[in-house]
Amino acid sequence: MINLPSSYLPKTVRSAVRFLFVGTTGAFIQTWFFMAALYLMAYPEKGTALYYVAFGIGYILEMIPNYFFSNWYTFGTKPSLKNAGGFLFARAINLVIQFGLLPLMLAWLPSWRDDLISLLVIFIGGCINYLVCLFFFKNDKPKKDIS
Repeated sequence: MINLPSSYLPKTVRSAVRFLFVGTTGAFIQTWFFMAALYLMAYPEKGTALYYVAFGIGYILEMIPNYFFSNWYTFGTKPSLKNAGGFLFARAINLVIQFGLLPLMLAWLPSWRDDLISLLVIFIGGCINYLVCLFFFKNDKPKKDIS
């Protein structure tokens, strides 16, 4: 395996790779909380209101650490009101995308496991979320180069 430090990558690619790492970690955190909530709710039927509540619990609990990791690691910025507002705006878009995709994936892939559907929905929403976040975080003064 080749060890390629992210500092050798162009800055735009570096933030994308770091976003992918933070997003992947966040996807697993969100899915874990989603599955835990499903378990605590005695596994409601797919597509019911409780199923969406469980998905929302995972979404909210993952959002908090994601904001700080996105600032410090992905974009090398400090938390601020501007990027917090931008992050919340991007997450609102992401929430609409994820909650819009969830019923579609449940209908198209009814035999898939809950965790795999969750990860697919999060991945698609995350790709769009990166582009929105990039707009709000790119103009901040860098905290430091964390290469």
